[in-house]
Amino acid sequence: MLSLRLARGARLLVLLRRLLVAVAAAAVDFLLLSALGYAVAHPKATHESVVRLLWCAVPLAAAVQFAVAVARTDPATRPRDGMDAIGFGPVRLSFLAAASTALTCGLGGAAALLAYLELRGDLGGTPLSGAAAGALDADAPLPWAGALTLLGLLPALASGACVLALRPRGRLRSGRAASRRGTPPAPREPSRGYAGLPWGVAVIACGLALEAYVGRAPAPAPDRLLTLPGQEGGTSPALLGGWLLASLGLVVAGPGLTHWSGALLAAGRPGPVRMLAGRILQEAAKPLGRPLGVLCAVASGALAAVQLYGTAWDRSGPGPFGPLTGLGAAVVMACATATAVTAALDTRRSRARTAAALLRLGIPTSLLRGAAAVRACVLLAVLAPLTWVIAELTTLPLTR
Repeated sequence: MLSLRLARGARLLVLLRRLLVAVAAAAVDFLLLSALGYAVAHPKATHESVVRLLWCAVPLAAAVQFAVAVARTDPATRPRDGMDAIGFGPVRLSFLAAASTALTCGLGGAAALLAYLELRGDLGGTPLSGAAAGALDADAPLPWAGALTLLGLLPALASGACVLALRPRGRLRSGRAASRRGTPPAPREPSRGYAGLPWGVAVIACGLALEAYVGRAPAPAPDRLLTLPGQEGGTSPALLGGWLLASLGLVVAGPGLTHWSGALLAAGRPGPVRMLAGRILQEAAKPLGRPLGVLCAVASGALAAVQLYGTAWDRSGPGPFGPLTGLGAAVVMACATATAVTAALDTRRSRARTAAALLRLGIPTSLLRGAAAVRACVLLAVLAPLTWVIAELTTLPLTR
């Protein structure tokens, strides 16, 4: 009930973010229902059914990440003194955010179920009834137990991820305890990303090494091939694993790359614009670097897919998902982009007091805008070539 009251009193931007989460959840649940319908209609095609379900895991993970990013930036779930007075501390607020996220994803799942049944022709009475009966395997009955289980998967994962992401840290608890005692809390150390960058580089190197090794090895047996959307033959699961490892390395290295971009920007004797831009990048390395790493990984995968399967899509018919492949790719790209934009807006909100103080000191607005432009250009200059290089190296063993 409190989640509903907070939702009614939320601002337009917050409601828009929740609506986008519901839309992403609806698209992911529609993909899951389509995979279930194919598995029921083709009981002997176990391999294809497993492939379809595995391809749903990537949009599912992207939607969960976006839901957590939206819950993290929701003003209603931030710790407040007034909420502490009525018994809603940081722990209960994290559960409140989880409940709101589960409700939003559940509404999206309900919309996906209605759309799926309508396109299959199970509801009837509307012009769109049965419009995609052939593509959605309307001849086979839909198992309601399996459908409801799949529809509950995203709300459960998203709410659990919200509880883990928004749980109070030791620094927050110690800070609140210090404030009650009247002593100032310990200063927060800036996020440096030292540990993430070496690990990310190591994971990227392992993924590329695995792809190079599998690319030089003899062709695997036909029963060990994994058919990908738009591909006429197959790809070794080990080769796909190397591709996923390289993408994971980009995600892990994102905060470190962001921090060192800011450190290099502020190195030497920088002017006010470079100094401000570099310090802000170093401070925002952790909250902004991880979503940027995910966005780079998704963009790298999209570039690699275009290089590998572009000609195959022109020559052959639809892949295992057919038009649903595009829906899954659109969900991943949209969620990754929206997560990065949400993280950028949240870091900007966290700097609102600092920006206001600088303006009161007489700092011109053009300096703040120039620092923002420099930050964007530096991140683009660092991450765009890296994304292109990873895409080229991951597709090299497959294009030889």
